[in-house]
Amino acid sequence: MIREVKKTFRSSAAPPPAALAIKVRTLAPSMSRSVGQVAQVLVGDPAGCAVLTVTALARLAGTSEATVVRTARILGYSGYRDLRVALSVLAAQQGSGQAPAVTSDIGVDDPIADVVAKLARDEQQTLAETAACVDTRQLAAAVAAASTARRIAVYGIGASCLVGQDLAQKLLRIGLVAHAHTDPHLAVTNAVLLRQGDVAIAITDSGFTEDVIEPLRAAFERGATTIAITGNPVGPVARYADHLLTTTTTRESELRPAAMSSRTGQLLLIDCLFVGIAQRTYTTAAPALAASYEALAHRHVPNPRQPPHD
Repeated sequence: MIREVKKTFRSSAAPPPAALAIKVRTLAPSMSRSVGQVAQVLVGDPAGCAVLTVTALARLAGTSEATVVRTARILGYSGYRDLRVALSVLAAQQGSGQAPAVTSDIGVDDPIADVVAKLARDEQQTLAETAACVDTRQLAAAVAAASTARRIAVYGIGASCLVGQDLAQKLLRIGLVAHAHTDPHLAVTNAVLLRQGDVAIAITDSGFTEDVIEPLRAAFERGATTIAITGNPVGPVARYADHLLTTTTTRESELRPAAMSSRTGQLLLIDCLFVGIAQRTYTTAAPALAASYEALAHRHVPNPRQPPHD
């Protein structure tokens, strides 16, 4: 089955005003110089830009009106007018103290109490930013496809591999046929056997991991429905994804590698996927989950503080 490869930039839901800067940061590595200039001007002074005409903003950013309109669409807005509305709301939120907090770095000499506080703050920020930026239409479509899939294959390497395994075991416990493939060769072997009615899920924060892109591409070319969970919605992995779910990451320090932050957003999205699938398949999912609990109940050590059942 021959399928058209997706373009790198695709239309997506406009981010909430508070998440505009987050989306600019996420897309910045893949923006052209002129588009990037416009985006940075927008987030640098949302109040000032909200009152500018498209011509005035183009002049301020040193680019053309067409580039300004293209920037608005890349960011998820239908046009410059909708972007100006979002800028006005963002400016009002910043003026009332509702702007997102800046990520805190962890120093080598930080007391452990500070480490706990900073990590908790950064994890909360990543969760809030990912939730704010998620395209619920894409999520709903991914849930619908996975709920009726004949089988589900999950691909991930490194830290993303652990997230993929978590998703697969959750789906198995509600009666779905799901497997996480962590060996690159076995992943491709699995992918070439997928067909229409199957679902392939790729997890890669960078969007450039070839060991994840290759099996997703193979599944895409053979007609399977493909889903990508990534922190880079304009990376190569997006070309082979029918449904794209985007995570965000906080700024990293030397002692906090990207895998920590990306994992938090990925776990939120796979939990959203799992709960959505469980809702749609509840009549079969609930008995399957109950059976799995019962099958493992005897492996739990009794709680001495809990009175025995009559």
